[in-house]
Amino acid sequence: MNNIYRNTYAEINLQNLYQNYSNIDSLLKNKKVIPVVKANAYGHGGIEVVKYLIDRNIDYFAVSLLEEAIELRKEFKSIEILIMGIIDRSQFYIASRYNLSITIGNFDQLVDIESLDFPITVHMKIDTGMNRLGFKDENDIVKAFNIMRKNSHIKLQGIFTHFATADGNKGFYDTQLSKFSTVIKLLNYEFEMIHISNSSSMIKYESKIDYTTHTRLGISLYGLTLDKETKFLKNTYRLISHVSEIKYLEPGDCVGYGATYTAKEKEIIGILPIGYADGFIRQNQGGDVEINSKRYSIIGRICMDQMFIKIDNTITKHDDVILFGGLVSIDEVAKRLNTINYEIICQITYRVPKIYIK
Repeated sequence: MNNIYRNTYAEINLQNLYQNYSNIDSLLKNKKVIPVVKANAYGHGGIEVVKYLIDRNIDYFAVSLLEEAIELRKEFKSIEILIMGIIDRSQFYIASRYNLSITIGNFDQLVDIESLDFPITVHMKIDTGMNRLGFKDENDIVKAFNIMRKNSHIKLQGIFTHFATADGNKGFYDTQLSKFSTVIKLLNYEFEMIHISNSSSMIKYESKIDYTTHTRLGISLYGLTLDKETKFLKNTYRLISHVSEIKYLEPGDCVGYGATYTAKEKEIIGILPIGYADGFIRQNQGGDVEINSKRYSIIGRICMDQMFIKIDNTITKHDDVILFGGLVSIDEVAKRLNTINYEIICQITYRVPKIYIK
């Protein structure tokens, strides 16, 4: 753990990450799985994750932003990268120069792209009901398709959509799938890539879809899911700190900003060098952490750089503390904070260094 001075870090298990990829890949026949590594690989470290997967013969990745794609391209010259977010004309040339595939999903982009005089690879985004990005009306879809097909500088490589309820509402999922299937028949074009499934759809439904060529593996690459029935995923992320200070309280002593916690008897508290500036937000007050395979309560308000836990006399200074990813799961933290597991790992900030298990 060189250059980790306060002993607070995220432990990233790349072995488990690849095992998640392999387990899901084995569910599919003759379809290529695209790892989604946007948002710094969901907080896991994009460069390290991609490098590990490249070494295992994976060569196509998806991101959301042009900046994310450029960061990967500067490190990895030969992989294919799809930008799933919408970019505008001022960025088309940059995408082309870095050999990136872009997403086209509205007519403002089409007005700009018609006059291009340099090559660019495009995936067409179809809005089947999420009402976020993509062409929605069938007439618009056909018009956009024809415009792109007529431009010799555009390589129309792929077409895709995104499901809003693959983890839950099957009826709405089926409606979206039906709309996309209709579009594929309507265009009657042999796309090199057709990809519609996210993690939930991939695990539960993709094997029954016969016209897709690729799938996009996002949150489940990182051992997480919104589907309760998925059991084979392995945890890839642990947030770890340590006990940097121990305080002994007398009855009536208060703890932290706002004095929100008062000792009712003689108590022992541990101070951890991690806080909301690290992404472990104040709303975590009242939750638990893990020390030596036992739970301990978070007390007092979480500070910018420090937090408090109630401990016992078995705990010593410098003992490791697992904030989540062990006994206290990421899903447990998400449930307590009334959010989803994605947000818990994505909100950990740059101040927390990463240690990789390879």
